[in-house]
Amino acid sequence: MRVVVFGATGMVGQGVLRECLLADDVESVLVVGRTGTGLRHPKLREIIHRDFTDFAPIADELTGLDACFYCLGVSAAGLNEADYTRVTYDYTLAAARTLAEASPGLTFVYVSGAGTDSSERGRARWARVKGRTENAVLALLPNGYAFRPGFIQPMHGAVSKTGWYRVLYRITTPLYPVLRRLFPGQVTTTELVGRAMLRVAREGSPRRVLESRDLG
Repeated sequence: MRVVVFGATGMVGQGVLRECLLADDVESVLVVGRTGTGLRHPKLREIIHRDFTDFAPIADELTGLDACFYCLGVSAAGLNEADYTRVTYDYTLAAARTLAEASPGLTFVYVSGAGTDSSERGRARWARVKGRTENAVLALLPNGYAFRPGFIQPMHGAVSKTGWYRVLYRITTPLYPVLRRLFPGQVTTTELVGRAMLRVAREGSPRRVLESRDLG
C-alpha cells in the first residue's frame, strides 16, 4: 500500500505513522504537514505545505495512493466557530476533494471523535462541525470512513500538542490497564487506532462510522 498521512505531528498522527512504518505491506508513507516530523525512514517522504485550504499545488504528488489517514485536528477550546470550522471542516474537505480526483478509489479515514453529532443540529458546536465534516467526507468518497475514538492513551512516545492533555496523560498512563477494564468500549490507544486504520484500508468495513469499541 501507498499511504498519505495528514496531521502526523499530532498525538494520533504519530501513532498512525508509527504503525504504517512498521507494517510490511505498506510500501511508502507520504506525510503532508506544515512542519516536519523529524523522522528518517526508508519508507517516509514528507511535503511541507502551508495552505491547507488549497492542495492543488501538490496534487501531482497525491496520485496513485491507496489510503489517506487524516488525523489533523484541533481542540475547540478558545476558538470561535469560524476558526474551528476552518480547521476541522475546510481543511479536511480540501484534502478529501483533491484526493478524490488525484487518487480515485483510495480509502480515506477521517479521525473524528466520540459524541460527534451526525444530525448537525445538537447544542455542542464541536460535535456539529465534526458531524458536518463526517457527512461530507462520506458523501464525497465511496471508500470514506469516520473513526470516533473516545479516550486515547498515547503509546510508544506519542505526545499531544495540547499542554493540559499532556498533564492528563501523565496521570492516566499508570491507570490505563484499569481504565481499559472498566471502560472497554470507550478507551483505546494510539497503537490500536493506527492498526484499525490499516485494517480498514486493507479490508474495508461494513460500517462507515466506527466507534471506539470498533477500534480494538
